[in-house]
Amino acid sequence: MTASDAIWMAMALVLVFEGLLPVLNPTAWRRLFEQMLQLQDHQIRRFGLCSMVVGLVILWVL
Repeated sequence: MTASDAIWMAMALVLVFEGLLPVLNPTAWRRLFEQMLQLQDHQIRRFGLCSMVVGLVILWVL
């Protein structure tokens, strides 16, 4: 498998996981989305940074 293939597979898995909640429980997804709209910019940035760090740690462990 090439690096390009791995990147495309990773992006496909992100889409699969992001689609799970709206498919399984659209009402909860809508509530979650409404709550996220109420967050301030610094809170959204902190969440994004934490997500990136967790992803990098997982990559490092693998």
